[in-house]
Amino acid sequence: MTTTATYNKSAWLGNYPAHWQVLRIKNIFSEIEDRSTSGNEELLSVSHYTGVTLKRDSLENEDDFISNAETLEGYKRVAKGDLVINIMLAWNGSLGISPFDGITSPAYCVYRAKENNNPEYFGYLFATNLLKTEFRKKSTGIIDSRLRLYSDKFFSIFSVVPPVEEQNKIVEYIKTQSQKINHFIAKKQQFIALLKEQRQSVINEAVTKGGNNWITKRLKYISDLRFSNVDKHTIEGEEIVRLCNYVDVYKNDFITNDMELMVASATLAEIDKFSVLKNDIIITKDSETPEDIAVPTLVIEDLENVVCGYHLALIRADETQILSEYLFRVFQSKKINSHFRIGATGVTRVGLSLDDITGVSIPFPKSLSEQTQIINHIKTETTTIDTAIAKTLKEIELIKEYKEAMIAEAVMGKVNFNKL
Repeated sequence: MTTTATYNKSAWLGNYPAHWQVLRIKNIFSEIEDRSTSGNEELLSVSHYTGVTLKRDSLENEDDFISNAETLEGYKRVAKGDLVINIMLAWNGSLGISPFDGITSPAYCVYRAKENNNPEYFGYLFATNLLKTEFRKKSTGIIDSRLRLYSDKFFSIFSVVPPVEEQNKIVEYIKTQSQKINHFIAKKQQFIALLKEQRQSVINEAVTKGGNNWITKRLKYISDLRFSNVDKHTIEGEEIVRLCNYVDVYKNDFITNDMELMVASATLAEIDKFSVLKNDIIITKDSETPEDIAVPTLVIEDLENVVCGYHLALIRADETQILSEYLFRVFQSKKINSHFRIGATGVTRVGLSLDDITGVSIPFPKSLSEQTQIINHIKTETTTIDTAIAKTLKEIELIKEYKEAMIAEAVMGKVNFNKL
């Protein structure tokens, strides 16, 4: 890249350096159809969060099965540096350049860079919103969960192609900047973990201290609990709803009406059974790790057309016995949290059964007024902590947005390396 801003402009690619090429992807990558004859190679997985990783690294226990398939014979071979794409989720960035030799699902596509092109440059480029939008346009299917980016459509897409020397510079720049950003995020996440430990200690002390007028009952006797099976599909003929999904619960202590929830569809029966109401508690009933089991959130206001999504349990407290906010705080306590972590079972995902959750013993004051006093005490003691957590989370979101913008600018030639 030069110090002078000499750019060409494409209808959808936007501005890019004038000396760069624009080629169809078929001229940059070739498809690889090499199949395993033994199935003994390392199994790889692909995610828009982590790119291409070793499947075994996501297993909770060494004895867990690495795959539910009877055999991995016929799986596609992947070489280090190959591009692996989940064709059903290419529009969401579920792709990456493999840092490993291995095998991957026959449902995925494997591509290898031609000439001396740096595959990592294109891995970054293809994960930008610019290219993901184009992948969506070229994918075929009626709804998001059925979209597929087949190789002929992928190959038909145009891409910028910098000189190889510049591809290498861009990759090194992105890696250097990403390392700094990731270090910043890790420090912030450690700080949040400490704050949450402090908050949990306050809550644990408040809701487990007991007293003469305290009682203990199983959850099934003081609430109504339902496992949701509403997925994020959109099917013609079903009612359009807003879906409170796993991420909404996992990332937020409270659910409010102004949150940007996913648009999905549901049957009238599902809406009747899983509509989310003010004072409902929603918890994660299964996850990839035990640490993320039974994470609670509280609905603090009336919601418009919101349904509880898959992987979640909807809990409605009997407020003649226990206040919803009090029960929510109990779920935040270390005692209950640890109980569910120990009880979670599974292979690729760990989870809790209906009996696991409804059978848990909940200690609480018989007096609703005492419950209210404890709730107010917790609010007073944790306000400063919650403010600090919210501020730190915002800082993380902003730096992630900066990282995305940094990568998008770098891969389109908008970073002047002569000034760095």
